[in-house]
Amino acid sequence: MSQEQPQRPRADQFPEQQPIKYGDVFDVSGELASQPIKPRDAALMQATENQTLGQTQKGSPASVMQSAAAVNTATGLVHRDDISDIARNQGVSISETKVGGNRLITESVGSQVVGQFVEPDVPMNDPGLALDKSAITIGEALEASALTPAGDKPLDQSDAAAIQAAEMKATGKNQTEPGGLGAIAQSAATRNTRTMPDLQKTTLADVVSGAREKLGADKAVTREDAEGVIGAELRNKADMRTTPGGVAATMAAAATLNQNKLEFL
Repeated sequence: MSQEQPQRPRADQFPEQQPIKYGDVFDVSGELASQPIKPRDAALMQATENQTLGQTQKGSPASVMQSAAAVNTATGLVHRDDISDIARNQGVSISETKVGGNRLITESVGSQVVGQFVEPDVPMNDPGLALDKSAITIGEALEASALTPAGDKPLDQSDAAAIQAAEMKATGKNQTEPGGLGAIAQSAATRNTRTMPDLQKTTLADVVSGAREKLGADKAVTREDAEGVIGAELRNKADMRTTPGGVAATMAAAATLNQNKLEFL
Protein backbone atom coordinates (compact mmCIF):
# COMPACT_ATOMS: atom_id res chain seq x y z
CA MET A 1 0.00 0.00 0.00
CA SER A 2 1.44 3.32 -1.06
CA GLN A 3 1.22 6.18 1.40
CA GLU A 4 1.49 9.92 0.97
CA GLN A 5 4.84 11.25 2.12
CA PRO A 6 4.47 12.59 5.69
CA GLN A 7 4.90 16.32 6.12
CA ARG A 8 7.53 17.74 8.45
CA PRO A 9 5.61 19.61 11.21
CA ARG A 10 6.20 23.17 12.38
CA ALA A 11 5.35 24.69 15.73
CA ASP A 12 3.13 27.38 14.13
CA GLN A 13 0.89 24.66 12.70
CA PHE A 14 -0.35 23.86 16.21
CA PRO A 15 -1.21 27.21 17.86
CA GLU A 16 -3.44 25.72 20.57
CA GLN A 17 -0.48 24.10 22.32
CA GLN A 18 -1.64 20.57 21.76
CA PRO A 19 1.14 18.01 21.30
CA ILE A 20 1.68 16.76 17.77
CA LYS A 21 0.17 13.30 17.59
CA TYR A 22 0.86 10.44 15.22
CA GLY A 23 -2.50 11.03 13.54
CA ASP A 24 -1.47 14.61 12.72
CA VAL A 25 1.42 13.58 10.47
CA PHE A 26 0.85 9.91 9.55
CA ASP A 27 -2.05 7.98 8.04
CA VAL A 28 -2.74 5.90 11.15
CA SER A 29 -5.82 5.19 13.28
CA GLY A 30 -6.92 3.92 16.66
CA GLU A 31 -4.85 4.41 19.79
CA LEU A 32 -1.68 5.31 17.93
CA ALA A 33 -3.35 8.23 16.13
CA SER A 34 -4.08 9.91 19.48
CA GLN A 35 -0.61 9.32 20.96
CA PRO A 36 1.79 12.31 21.09
CA ILE A 37 5.06 11.74 19.26
CA LYS A 38 7.73 11.60 21.95
CA PRO A 39 11.52 11.97 21.82
CA ARG A 40 12.38 8.35 22.57
CA ASP A 41 9.91 7.17 19.92
CA ALA A 42 11.84 9.26 17.37
CA ALA A 43 15.19 8.02 18.69
CA LEU A 44 14.06 4.41 18.34
CA MET A 45 12.94 4.93 14.75
CA GLN A 46 16.15 6.79 13.89
CA ALA A 47 18.27 3.97 15.30
CA THR A 48 16.21 1.39 13.41
CA GLU A 49 16.52 3.30 10.12
CA ASN A 50 20.27 3.69 10.62
CA GLN A 51 20.69 -0.01 11.33
CA THR A 52 18.49 -1.20 8.46
CA LEU A 53 18.95 1.46 5.78
CA GLY A 54 22.38 2.82 6.68
CA GLN A 55 21.14 6.34 7.44
CA THR A 56 18.09 8.43 8.23
CA GLN A 57 16.63 9.61 4.93
CA LYS A 58 15.33 13.15 4.43
CA GLY A 59 11.53 13.09 4.73
CA SER A 60 11.53 9.59 6.25
CA PRO A 61 9.31 8.62 9.23
CA ALA A 62 12.28 9.00 11.59
CA SER A 63 12.98 12.50 10.27
CA VAL A 64 9.32 13.52 10.64
CA MET A 65 9.13 12.00 14.13
CA GLN A 66 12.28 13.86 15.20
CA SER A 67 10.78 17.17 14.06
CA ALA A 68 7.48 16.48 15.81
CA ALA A 69 9.18 15.39 19.03
CA ALA A 70 11.38 18.50 18.96
CA VAL A 71 8.30 20.73 18.65
CA ASN A 72 6.52 18.85 21.46
CA THR A 73 9.57 19.16 23.71
CA ALA A 74 10.17 22.84 22.90
CA THR A 75 6.59 23.71 23.84
CA GLY A 76 6.91 21.82 27.13
CA LEU A 77 4.18 19.34 26.24
CA VAL A 78 6.43 16.29 26.55
CA HIS A 79 9.67 15.60 28.41
CA ARG A 80 12.83 14.79 26.47
CA ASP A 81 12.97 11.33 28.10
CA ASP A 82 9.33 10.44 27.32
CA ILE A 83 8.31 7.42 25.25
CA SER A 84 4.81 6.48 24.14
CA ASP A 85 3.15 3.33 25.48
CA ILE A 86 2.95 1.77 22.02
CA ALA A 87 6.62 2.39 21.21
CA ARG A 88 7.63 1.04 24.64
CA ASN A 89 5.44 -2.04 24.57
CA GLN A 90 5.32 -2.92 20.87
CA GLY A 91 8.43 -1.22 19.52
CA VAL A 92 9.18 0.13 16.04
CA SER A 93 10.24 -1.91 13.04
CA ILE A 94 11.39 -1.80 9.43
CA SER A 95 10.82 -4.69 7.05
CA GLU A 96 12.02 -5.30 3.51
CA THR A 97 10.24 -7.40 0.89
CA LYS A 98 11.60 -8.21 -2.56
CA VAL A 99 9.08 -7.36 -5.28
CA GLY A 100 10.51 -8.24 -8.67
CA GLY A 101 13.75 -6.30 -8.94
CA ASN A 102 12.74 -3.82 -6.23
CA ARG A 103 12.75 -3.61 -2.45
CA LEU A 104 9.49 -2.69 -0.68
CA ILE A 105 10.51 -1.03 2.60
CA THR A 106 7.86 -0.70 5.30
CA GLU A 107 8.30 1.25 8.54
CA SER A 108 5.93 0.70 11.46
CA VAL A 109 5.22 1.88 14.98
CA GLY A 110 3.60 -1.00 16.81
CA SER A 111 1.40 -2.74 14.27
CA GLN A 112 0.65 0.36 12.17
CA VAL A 113 2.54 1.42 9.04
CA VAL A 114 3.90 4.96 9.14
CA GLY A 115 5.95 4.84 5.95
CA GLN A 116 6.34 2.69 2.87
CA PHE A 117 8.41 3.15 -0.25
CA VAL A 118 9.89 1.19 -3.14
CA GLU A 119 13.46 1.36 -4.42
CA PRO A 120 15.50 -0.76 -6.83
CA ASP A 121 17.45 -3.61 -5.29
CA VAL A 122 21.20 -3.03 -5.41
CA PRO A 123 23.69 -5.82 -4.59
CA MET A 124 25.53 -5.45 -1.29
CA ASN A 125 28.90 -6.90 -2.34
CA ASP A 126 32.23 -5.13 -1.84
CA PRO A 127 32.12 -1.94 -3.95
CA GLY A 128 35.84 -1.33 -3.66
CA LEU A 129 36.87 -4.11 -6.03
CA ALA A 130 38.35 -2.99 -9.34
CA LEU A 131 35.94 -3.20 -12.25
CA ASP A 132 37.07 -4.42 -15.66
CA LYS A 133 37.15 -2.23 -18.75
CA SER A 134 33.78 -3.55 -19.92
CA ALA A 135 32.02 -2.23 -16.80
CA ILE A 136 29.09 0.12 -17.41
CA THR A 137 29.90 3.73 -16.64
CA ILE A 138 27.68 6.41 -15.14
CA GLY A 139 27.51 8.16 -18.50
CA GLU A 140 26.42 4.95 -20.21
CA ALA A 141 23.77 4.30 -17.56
CA LEU A 142 22.38 7.81 -18.04
CA GLU A 143 22.27 7.32 -21.78
CA ALA A 144 20.47 4.00 -21.27
CA SER A 145 17.62 5.77 -19.47
CA ALA A 146 17.04 7.80 -22.64
CA LEU A 147 16.23 4.58 -24.50
CA THR A 148 13.53 3.41 -22.07
CA PRO A 149 9.88 4.58 -22.08
CA ALA A 150 10.87 6.95 -19.26
CA GLY A 151 13.04 8.81 -21.74
CA ASP A 152 9.93 10.22 -23.41
CA LYS A 153 8.45 11.71 -20.26
CA PRO A 154 8.86 15.41 -19.40
CA LEU A 155 11.88 15.84 -17.15
CA ASP A 156 10.89 16.78 -13.59
CA GLN A 157 12.67 17.73 -10.37
CA SER A 158 13.22 14.12 -9.30
CA ASP A 159 14.97 13.42 -12.62
CA ALA A 160 17.10 16.55 -12.26
CA ALA A 161 18.11 15.62 -8.72
CA ALA A 162 19.08 12.11 -9.83
CA ILE A 163 21.11 13.46 -12.76
CA GLN A 164 22.87 15.96 -10.50
CA ALA A 165 23.73 13.18 -8.03
CA ALA A 166 25.02 11.00 -10.89
CA GLU A 167 27.19 13.83 -12.20
CA MET A 168 28.73 14.40 -8.75
CA LYS A 169 29.45 10.67 -8.44
CA ALA A 170 31.11 10.72 -11.86
CA THR A 171 33.27 13.78 -11.18
CA GLY A 172 33.95 13.07 -7.50
CA LYS A 173 32.92 16.62 -6.60
CA ASN A 174 30.36 17.78 -4.04
CA GLN A 175 28.74 20.23 -6.41
CA THR A 176 27.43 20.27 -9.96
CA GLU A 177 29.54 21.69 -12.76
CA PRO A 178 28.47 25.16 -14.03
CA GLY A 179 26.97 24.54 -17.44
CA GLY A 180 27.31 20.80 -16.94
CA LEU A 181 24.77 18.01 -17.23
CA GLY A 182 23.30 18.57 -13.77
CA ALA A 183 22.86 22.29 -14.39
CA ILE A 184 21.23 21.56 -17.75
CA ALA A 185 18.84 19.12 -16.06
CA GLN A 186 17.90 21.58 -13.32
CA SER A 187 17.28 24.35 -15.85
CA ALA A 188 15.08 22.03 -17.91
CA ALA A 189 13.09 20.89 -14.86
CA THR A 190 12.46 24.50 -13.83
CA ARG A 191 11.48 25.47 -17.37
CA ASN A 192 9.10 22.50 -17.62
CA THR A 193 7.12 23.73 -14.61
CA ARG A 194 6.37 26.89 -16.60
CA THR A 195 5.52 25.14 -19.88
CA MET A 196 1.94 23.90 -20.03
CA PRO A 197 1.67 21.52 -23.04
CA ASP A 198 3.69 18.33 -22.51
CA LEU A 199 4.74 18.34 -26.15
CA GLN A 200 6.68 21.55 -25.53
CA LYS A 201 8.48 20.24 -22.45
CA THR A 202 12.05 18.97 -22.37
CA THR A 203 12.14 15.19 -21.97
CA LEU A 204 14.52 13.06 -19.95
CA ALA A 205 16.01 11.77 -23.20
CA ASP A 206 16.65 15.33 -24.42
CA VAL A 207 18.96 15.87 -21.43
CA VAL A 208 20.71 12.51 -20.91
CA SER A 209 21.32 11.60 -24.57
CA GLY A 210 25.06 11.95 -25.16
CA ALA A 211 25.69 12.05 -21.41
CA ARG A 212 29.23 10.70 -21.77
CA GLU A 213 30.20 13.78 -23.75
CA LYS A 214 28.34 16.15 -21.42
CA LEU A 215 29.92 14.83 -18.20
CA GLY A 216 33.20 16.36 -17.06
CA ALA A 217 34.41 12.87 -16.08
CA ASP A 218 33.10 9.32 -16.03
CA LYS A 219 33.58 6.13 -14.02
CA ALA A 220 32.17 2.64 -13.61
CA VAL A 221 28.92 2.48 -11.63
CA THR A 222 29.25 1.05 -8.11
CA ARG A 223 26.68 0.19 -5.47
CA GLU A 224 27.40 3.45 -3.59
CA ASP A 225 26.90 5.46 -6.78
CA ALA A 226 23.54 3.79 -7.43
CA GLU A 227 22.35 4.24 -3.85
CA GLY A 228 23.23 7.93 -3.89
CA VAL A 229 21.27 8.48 -7.10
CA ILE A 230 18.32 6.42 -5.83
CA GLY A 231 18.19 8.53 -2.66
CA ALA A 232 18.27 11.79 -4.62
CA GLU A 233 15.40 10.67 -6.87
CA LEU A 234 13.27 9.36 -3.97
CA ARG A 235 13.67 12.53 -1.91
CA ASN A 236 12.14 14.54 -4.74
CA LYS A 237 9.13 12.31 -5.40
CA ALA A 238 5.96 12.57 -3.32
CA ASP A 239 5.13 8.88 -3.81
CA MET A 240 8.66 7.80 -2.76
CA ARG A 241 8.96 5.49 -5.77
CA THR A 242 11.68 5.52 -8.39
CA THR A 243 10.61 5.95 -12.01
CA PRO A 244 10.61 2.62 -13.91
CA GLY A 245 13.39 2.88 -16.48
CA GLY A 246 14.44 6.26 -15.09
CA VAL A 247 17.85 7.45 -13.94
CA ALA A 248 17.83 5.68 -10.56
CA ALA A 249 16.53 2.43 -12.04
CA THR A 250 19.16 2.32 -14.80
CA MET A 251 21.94 3.16 -12.33
CA ALA A 252 20.77 0.32 -10.08
CA ALA A 253 20.70 -2.06 -13.05
CA ALA A 254 24.20 -0.97 -14.09
CA ALA A 255 25.55 -1.51 -10.57
CA THR A 256 24.01 -4.99 -10.53
CA LEU A 257 25.52 -5.91 -13.90
CA ASN A 258 28.93 -4.60 -12.88
CA GLN A 259 28.82 -6.56 -9.63
CA ASN A 260 27.80 -9.73 -11.46
CA LYS A 261 30.82 -9.31 -13.73
CA LEU A 262 33.07 -9.10 -10.66
CA GLU A 263 31.76 -12.40 -9.35
CA PHE A 264 33.04 -14.17 -12.46
CA LEU A 265 36.49 -12.56 -12.49
